[in-house]
Amino acid sequence: MAEGYLTTHVLDTARGVPAQGVKIALYRVSDNSHRKLAETETNADGRTDRPILPTEKFAPGTYELVFFAGDYLRATGQAGEEPLFLDQIPLRFGMSDPDAHYHVPLLLSAYGYSTYRGS
Repeated sequence: MAEGYLTTHVLDTARGVPAQGVKIALYRVSDNSHRKLAETETNADGRTDRPILPTEKFAPGTYELVFFAGDYLRATGQAGEEPLFLDQIPLRFGMSDPDAHYHVPLLLSAYGYSTYRGS
């Protein structure tokens, strides 16, 4: 049985704090098809309360996290004019090791973001 799992978190780099209240959706991607697997929101530490893809549901493949950054930016007064430069941020990535912990964080500001494979 696979032991892998996926976690994420969001840091507000403009304010230097964890981004609380960011809605995140997880999709499994196959060809041009997206199947929603989970939806959650970040806590006070900018993390989800549990893995967004826990061990019992983990499988290697291509996935997409969608971060609803615009809602967070509006709520924190950082949004600027509509339409927002960043609203929904999709990150597509692959997970190949069935026993690995994959961590995909988002570093966010109103006009830029970055991500990496964390630990």
